Amino acid sequence: MTPLAPYAVRRESRCEFTSLRGLRYHVRQWGDASLVTPDCPPLVMVHGWMDVGASFQFAVDELDALEGPKRWIIAPDWRGFGLTEAPPTDSYWFPDYLGDLDALLDQLISGLPADQPIDLLGHSMGGNVVMMYGGIRPQRIRRLVNLEGFGQPASTPAQAPARLLEWLDELKTPAQLSSYTSVDGVARRLQKTNPLLPSDRAAWLAAHWSRPDAEGAWQILGDPAHKRVNPYLYRKEEAMACWAAIEAPLLWIEGDRSDTARWWGTRYSKAEFHERLSVVRRVEKDVLSPAGHMLHHDQPAALARRLKAFLDV
Repeated sequence: MTPLAPYAVRRESRCEFTSLRGLRYHVRQWGDASLVTPDCPPLVMVHGWMDVGASFQFAVDELDALEGPKRWIIAPDWRGFGLTEAPPTDSYWFPDYLGDLDALLDQLISGLPADQPIDLLGHSMGGNVVMMYGGIRPQRIRRLVNLEGFGQPASTPAQAPARLLEWLDELKTPAQLSSYTSVDGVARRLQKTNPLLPSDRAAWLAAHWSRPDAEGAWQILGDPAHKRVNPYLYRKEEAMACWAAIEAPLLWIEGDRSDTARWWGTRYSKAEFHERLSVVRRVEKDVLSPAGHMLHHDQPAALARRLKAFLDV
C-alpha cells in the first residue's frame, strides 16, 4: 500500500514545554506576544477528547492565508493527551481542565497589560471547557468560540448509584487504547472515523496523534484512563449558571453532518442544546457543510473565514 503523503504546513509553529499545576505541559504556538494589540488579542484554541493541539494547524494556515501571520495563537495539549504529561491518576476530572486553562493563561499572558483579554476557542470537550470558563472568568474573554461543544444530557440523582458502580467496576480492568503497525495505519483509522478527512491531512495528523514505541508499534498519544466513565454526573443546572454568566459574544459553529444521536441516542438532541444556548446573551450561529464533528479538519477554510469575520471587530 502506497504511504499517504502528508499535508504541507504553511504557517510553522513552535513547541514549548512548561510546568502547570505540577505537570509538564506541551504548548504549541504560532507567533508570539509581539503580535498582540488591543484589537488583536491572543487566540487560545483548546482541543477535544482524544485530540491534540496540532489539530488546529489547518485552520491556522487558512487564517494565515486570509490575513497573514497577525495573530498570536496558542494551542496546548490537555493533560494526558499529546505530549503533555499524564497525572498519576486512574480517572480524569473536568474541573482540572478549567484549572489548567486558568494556570496557562496566568503564565503565558503574564507579560501583557493586566486588562488584556483573550479570544478563546474550544472544540468538543474543549468547547465545553471554554463555555464554563467564559462564565467563571468573563472579564478575561473578549470573544468566545464553541465548535461542537454540546454539553451532555441532563442527569438525575437517581442515576448516581449505577454510575458510581460502573466507575468502580471499570477501575478493576486496565484501560487500553488500540495500537497500529504503522503511522499510515493511524491515518487510515482517522479517515475511517471521519470519511471527510483528506488523505494528506490524515497523514499529517497521524504523526502528531501517535508515536512509535520501543517495539515499533504506533501508540495513540492519549492516556487510556480518559476512557473511564466519570463517576460524577453532569449537572445541567450548574453548567447553565456558568453559561448565563458569559459576557463575551459567542460564536457557535456545528457541522451539518454531526449526529448527536450517535453519542446520546434520544437522551439529548441538538434542539435541546439550542434551547440551552438561549441563556447566553449574545450568540451568533453557523453551520459548515459538508462537515462532521471534526469540522476544523473538514472545512478549515470556511472555518477560518467565519473566525476572521467574528474576531475582527
